Amino acid sequence: MNRDLLPYLKKLRDQPHATPRQKVISEVLSGVDRTRIDTERNFLDILDKIHPISRHAVDDTHIYTLSQVYEGLLLKMGEKGNDGGQFFTPRVVVRAMVQAINPQIGETVYDAGCGTGGFLAQAYEHMAGRHNANITTAEDLDTLKHKTFYGREKDNAIYPIALANLILHGIDHPHIWHGNALTGAETYGGLFAGAPALFDVALMNPPFGGKEGKEAQTHFAYKTSSTQVLFLQHVLNSLKPTGRCGIVLDEGILFRTNETAFVQTKKKLLDDADVWCIVSLPGGVFTTAGAGVKTNLVFFTKGRSTERIWYYDLSDLKVNKGNPLTQQHFEEFLTLLPTQAESDRSWIVTRDEIEAKNYDLKAVNPNAKSKEDDRTPEQLLEIIDLKSKEVHAALEALRQT
Repeated sequence: MNRDLLPYLKKLRDQPHATPRQKVISEVLSGVDRTRIDTERNFLDILDKIHPISRHAVDDTHIYTLSQVYEGLLLKMGEKGNDGGQFFTPRVVVRAMVQAINPQIGETVYDAGCGTGGFLAQAYEHMAGRHNANITTAEDLDTLKHKTFYGREKDNAIYPIALANLILHGIDHPHIWHGNALTGAETYGGLFAGAPALFDVALMNPPFGGKEGKEAQTHFAYKTSSTQVLFLQHVLNSLKPTGRCGIVLDEGILFRTNETAFVQTKKKLLDDADVWCIVSLPGGVFTTAGAGVKTNLVFFTKGRSTERIWYYDLSDLKVNKGNPLTQQHFEEFLTLLPTQAESDRSWIVTRDEIEAKNYDLKAVNPNAKSKEDDRTPEQLLEIIDLKSKEVHAALEALRQT
């Protein structure tokens, strides 16, 4: 295994006329130096368990069993490493974004910082349909498995994990470019050969709080160290005319007007694309994955300027590890989205209003009910006095132990 098989498999990509499948296998194993299986008996046991598993052996209602198990392991990796923004975007968020963008067979889907491949995998599930109802011909199936999903990932450890995740979801040829999307520095581009210059759909969650040096900034019109702002420019440049995008952005990107590149990028976005929806997420959505930032989902279509933005507000929800965001929280949003109807949680902001605020795009719900404290000063003083007595009693009890 360690001396012969693994080195052979890792070199498959370098063989003359290597097939796409051989290149994928080679890249999946690119970060594996040796097997952790310690005995021949354990190896045989593993083979016995894996051999019967196949698409034909899995019930239709559990068609994504292996991929779901794999993603469960990825979630635990994110929690353990306290870096879930890199490892794992909550699947309920990914699923809602894919439903809102609604990619169709024949369209290309791109994630410029794909991490473990969650957006691409969910887009595949959406496009294929649970029982492949959307696939009507063999050509459709071939297109979906071989000519649809494209991504970039720079992390050496995450890149092969993404490939394995996408293969387990049924994407036979995941076109993942290994390297830094912002600098253009390539580690391995063999799987990206033949990729289109522009894409129909972009879905992504750029790293929170990332900083880039001048090498990355030189590739963009508006210079900034902010990774998310540069990725926003990259995505806008990577879309076809009429291309659609759903992107997770730190709320700071939306409201900051004190840095020129932030304002220029947002103005460029509104000039070159129709930002048709912004969803304000609760503050705890990414906390369980190691990132406590307040985030928003931004949706836009390239090719026509923004005249108004429909906002939907989920920021009042109390979300934490024991009470996570669920699909039910997005049901009203997905129902109102086609007509952009106004409600207690949704409203419209015009371009004139946005420009008057120097391109501050932060969601401020005009329908939010303010919670006023109607207690009198005397009542507050009584509460403070009571709490002081409780603290004093607790201290006395501690001194006597």
